[in-house]
Amino acid sequence: MDSEKMFDASLYNITVRKGNFDGEVFFEAKVKELPDVAEYAESYEEAYLLAIDSVETTAEALTEQGRIIPSPILESDDFSGRVTLRMPKSMHAALSSWSDSEDISLNQLLVNCLAFNLGEQFGVTRTIHSIKSSIGSLNQTGFMHVQPKRQQTSKIIPIKPISLIEGVMEQRCYG
Repeated sequence: MDSEKMFDASLYNITVRKGNFDGEVFFEAKVKELPDVAEYAESYEEAYLLAIDSVETTAEALTEQGRIIPSPILESDDFSGRVTLRMPKSMHAALSSWSDSEDISLNQLLVNCLAFNLGEQFGVTRTIHSIKSSIGSLNQTGFMHVQPKRQQTSKIIPIKPISLIEGVMEQRCYG
């Protein structure tokens, strides 16, 4: 079977969202497996189809270069919600003591801690994305601290004349 027939760009995770980009409202399509790919169009369908085309074009280009395109990330619904976790005894004791003081189960404490950290990470990622989108709409690519270039000016400050020899004065300047 030909490898070209086996490739299916529709298996890639494509998200399409409506947003304001450079002052205009467009649909943006992004590919999770190819973070540098972003397509913009006036309709949801057009943005999605452009993303599919970009995945196919990227696959062809990488194949021609002898490189491999990242595989699609296939989401699995096989999660039971059950995880076995190994940790040091001292950590187990500390977490158990903490859960007792909160009057909740150790399991609930661990779920709360994981949910908090996952939410915090998601919030940070969303905030950074929002900031980058705002900056992108201003045609800037990132934060860059720029100091204005100082103009060099030379100032000559006269210093009190010095008498080296009686009757002869020497004028000196600073600067």
